[in-house]
Amino acid sequence: MSDVQGDLALRFPQNPIVTPADVRPSRPDLTVQCVLNPGAFRYDGRTGLLLRVAERPAQEPAWVTAVVRRSNGSEGIETIRFRRGDPDLDASDPRVVTYRGDAYLTTLSHLRLAWSDDGIRFRVDERPTLEGSGPQETFGIEDCRVTQLGATYCLTYSAVFARGYGVGLITTQDWVHFERHGMILPTPNKDSAVFPEKIGGAYRILHRPTSATFGGSDIWTAQSPDLLHWGDHRCIACTRPGQWDSARIGAGAAPILTDHGWLAIYHGADDSNRYCLGVLLLDHDDPTRVIARGPNPVMEPSADYERRGFFGNVVFSNGHVVDGDRVTVYYGASDEVVCGAELQISALLDQLNPVDKSMAPTRPAPDPSPTQ
Repeated sequence: MSDVQGDLALRFPQNPIVTPADVRPSRPDLTVQCVLNPGAFRYDGRTGLLLRVAERPAQEPAWVTAVVRRSNGSEGIETIRFRRGDPDLDASDPRVVTYRGDAYLTTLSHLRLAWSDDGIRFRVDERPTLEGSGPQETFGIEDCRVTQLGATYCLTYSAVFARGYGVGLITTQDWVHFERHGMILPTPNKDSAVFPEKIGGAYRILHRPTSATFGGSDIWTAQSPDLLHWGDHRCIACTRPGQWDSARIGAGAAPILTDHGWLAIYHGADDSNRYCLGVLLLDHDDPTRVIARGPNPVMEPSADYERRGFFGNVVFSNGHVVDGDRVTVYYGASDEVVCGAELQISALLDQLNPVDKSMAPTRPAPDPSPTQ
């Protein structure tokens, strides 16, 4: 077990299990900067990961680069260069550059399959499995959650473009042929995970709409008759001021059905962008009701590969597989490498504190004074 108090994760001794050096670039003019945040599933007796692979052009000392996929029907990508030291350039965040009010990603992400017979040693496919397509995915596709519904696997992912990010849906039954369904939740929205079975005759989803000026970055639910049209949107869990999840929270992988309700592993970040994992328990028949919530993280960045990297102090999971009381969590560490850890479902349930069901999620009222 980790030596961090409250951290319940038994990390793989082999961590990191996938690094940028393990992934072949999709093009000779790109390098793999990060491999992170995989969706996880079982298929045909093997464990599969759908990795997020973030690539960028070779860096030049005098320039900051961004890369986008063309949306005019032509093949390929376009590199945008900004001169370092330009007073209109903000390159303080390694993930995003802002120039004259417009934001660009420093990397372009696609999704790529990796396979394992033992859940620890993975072979990464040579080529991308899924890439951005069309005008709503010009900045790439990221952080896919995988939910199995019968013979069908539902892939919900962040579709990113110049106007923001929304939730896209792709389905497959064989991991060779894929059907794209487009954006099912519009921008700004991400961190969406489909429940692994219908509840009350409807599909259910966790998602996170975001507001930069009003409201917050909280976990919501919605329901649908067909996985495409979503309604009955309700906020179920908010950020908690002064705590480890004070700045933003979002769903991890599909909730896990237990005898006590739906156990949801979620990520939370504080104002210093330190990302940890926590747990919620949702009512079995009405997942809009939070029964209990853990007061502390169940996993937090403590290993060197979690504290240092492309964007340090991050453990972020949107993929796991379940075997009885054991859940194997596959996660991105420092936004750079993929790692694995085991947690016990019973231990996670023991961390929960009951929530007063009479109280709906609330947040402090906005300051009524004029904004500057």
